[in-house]
Amino acid sequence: MATLTNVFGKFFPRTVATAEATSPAFARRDQRYEQVDTSTRVRVFANEDIYFYVKHIDNTAVLRQADPASDRASWKMIGMAAAAAVVLICILMPKGMGVLAGYEIQSLRHENQKLVSEQNTLELQEAQLMSPERMAQLAKMQQFIDPAPDRVVYLDAPGDTEFAAISPAAGTGK
Repeated sequence: MATLTNVFGKFFPRTVATAEATSPAFARRDQRYEQVDTSTRVRVFANEDIYFYVKHIDNTAVLRQADPASDRASWKMIGMAAAAAVVLICILMPKGMGVLAGYEIQSLRHENQKLVSEQNTLELQEAQLMSPERMAQLAKMQQFIDPAPDRVVYLDAPGDTEFAAISPAAGTGK
C-alpha cells in the first residue's frame, strides 16, 4: 500500500501533512487533544471517518419457489450415490471376505495346534495308564489271579480251521 501513495503522489502533489490538516478526523482529534504533545500523536487510521450501518433483514415471509427440476436432480443424485455405494461394496466385498477368511483360518490353525497338543498329552496319559507295570499293580490291588491253564480257551487255535465253541460247562466253572 505504501507504493500506491508514491504512485498517486506523482499525479497528485499532496503531502501527508496537508492531508492530515484537511482531514475531518484529524481536526476533531486536534480539538479533543489540544494539550497533548504533538510528538506523541498517533497517525490517522484509514477509513476512521466511515460509518457502516447494518440493516436487519427479515426473510421469514419470503417463500422459495418450487423447482421440479431441482427435486428431480436431488433424487437423481441420491440414486447415483446409492448405486455408487453398492458398486463400491461389491468391489470391496471379496477382499473383505478374504481378510475375514484369513482370520478364521489362522484361528483354526491355533485351535488345531491346541487340540494336537492336547491329544498328545492324552495319548501319553493313556500309555502311562495302560503300561504293563500299571496293569500288574492294578491286578495286585484288585486281587486278580491268573486262570489255570485248563481254563484258558483259545479262540484261534493253531491248525484249527473252525471256530472254537465254548461249552456252557466251561464258562460256568463247574
